[in-house]
Amino acid sequence: MNMADRQDRHNGDEAISRDATDQASKTKIPSALATNPELTKHWAKYYRTSIASGMSIMLSQTVSYPLDSVKTRMQAYGRHRTIIECMKDGYKTEGIKGFYRGGLGPFFSFTFGRTLSFSVYQKAKYKYSALIGQATGGDEPLVIVNRPGSIPTLATIACFAAAGATAGSIISFYAAPFEITKIAAQTSEMMAKGNKSSMSDALKDPIKSSYQQKGTIRTAMNIFKLRGFPGLYAGFRIHIVRDTIGSAIYFSTYESTKQMLVKLQGSNSPTSPLSVAMAGGFCGLASVTCTYPFDSVKTEYQRKCLERNTAVKYPKLEWFNRKSYRGFGLAMARSCVTNIVFFSSFELIKKKINQLPDPMLLDSVD
Repeated sequence: MNMADRQDRHNGDEAISRDATDQASKTKIPSALATNPELTKHWAKYYRTSIASGMSIMLSQTVSYPLDSVKTRMQAYGRHRTIIECMKDGYKTEGIKGFYRGGLGPFFSFTFGRTLSFSVYQKAKYKYSALIGQATGGDEPLVIVNRPGSIPTLATIACFAAAGATAGSIISFYAAPFEITKIAAQTSEMMAKGNKSSMSDALKDPIKSSYQQKGTIRTAMNIFKLRGFPGLYAGFRIHIVRDTIGSAIYFSTYESTKQMLVKLQGSNSPTSPLSVAMAGGFCGLASVTCTYPFDSVKTEYQRKCLERNTAVKYPKLEWFNRKSYRGFGLAMARSCVTNIVFFSSFELIKKKINQLPDPMLLDSVD
């Protein structure tokens, strides 16, 4: 091989090498994500709100569902004078499993619904923050909140309340069928017995007895059979009012309380564990206190709809009537515990995910 041929071959090898290098650089990011751990880290960071809220809701639901079951029975029927009496009667009639009756379907549906609710809320608060900033010509509410030492303002409270109301109203369309199905399952034994002296007499009522010993899907099918598709949305009018108002109070109270507690602690972190836990418990109490009569009327109305296939009138909404607050203490305790567990785990999980290195960003920098 002469000198010219060797030079041509050398130049060709260099060209091939450069092409290979260019191709490798173009595919560097996808190749970095080829391994499962790196891919998982990337998507975990991208969907951190959904992952953190989903895991936290499952944990808090496991802890709180028995309390919710007792609360529903006390709202639906005025038979028990105290929480302890209701719990004893439920345990005697159905055992421990009775407190988790109808829980599997709502467990997954509620987890998905709340995860979706938090995703809607997160997106909505950024939209409202931008709109408020444009309207006032000042700093956006989210900029104010993240400023060390800041306190809640009318703009920040309005931003969180509007985002919460938006999330609550949207998710109510999804949640309503699952909620009435859950109520049917939770009260099936009490519904069948009603005011009859014995269960054998009660079973003569075909509608009431039709809800017994059924899972979530079969219970929903039974409601559909008796009342058609509108039956799954019985009580929706008051349901959407409760969720819209409740979510507005819930999120605005949580964010504002957390902001105040962080300032009082002198912490530079907007997710101080103590502030998050206390704000979580307080927002649950505030939301329940302001919306409980709506919830009582909804539960009573839905129970009556389940017991018959004829038209049912809405019970009167009475704010200071003792009847409207049956199970209120239990609901307060449940909400406080649930939200302490939820927000503490939510902020912790999201923080841990945020600390993960993102291989896509790292490779982009390289």
